Amino acid sequence: MTKPRKASVNRKTRETQISVKLNIDGKGKAGINTGIGILDHMLELFAFHGLFDLEISAKGDLKVDIHHTNEDIGIVLGEAFKQTLQDKRGIKRFGSASVPMEEVLANVAVDISGRGFLELNVESNKRTNRTISRESQGYNEKDAEHFFDALAKHLGMNLNIGVGPYNPDLHTTLEPIFKALGLSLCQATRIEPRRVGVPSTKGIID
Repeated sequence: MTKPRKASVNRKTRETQISVKLNIDGKGKAGINTGIGILDHMLELFAFHGLFDLEISAKGDLKVDIHHTNEDIGIVLGEAFKQTLQDKRGIKRFGSASVPMEEVLANVAVDISGRGFLELNVESNKRTNRTISRESQGYNEKDAEHFFDALAKHLGMNLNIGVGPYNPDLHTTLEPIFKALGLSLCQATRIEPRRVGVPSTKGIID
């Protein structure tokens, strides 16, 4: 049996203190305490559907705002995934998933290419002519975008997210995205038994 791929990453700055423990060959168990309620919930969904065992502890300058804590969690989580994957030998590399929730449909595609990039497209709701702009517990669409951007860049992943139509409830818009991201990364990080070496014609993924 293949040894579980695990990582433990800590980051301490003057603004935040983040600790992440990750087992990508887990069972979807999560213990998340970021101080940002909606982000805790979304990361629990991400871990559950991705079958990742994930523990995150975060302390930050939330009395100022949530920006530093939110972004640094994305940074450390990305570094944890990158550490577990090492040279990417044998992984599938690509993954994609579509998840609906009410009228919202999230389409997420990932490529663990070594090149971090985020593309986030939100379709407006024709009934309200609005894109994501509603806050939930002080969390808004820009916070989500900063989290995804930090995760993608520090993991070394091309992350493409399309979602719509926008639901005025931010929770309903974000939930299928995080579920689809978990499913996509689960697929991309799995070992392909037929693959010999790194899944790139260049022979290397940074």
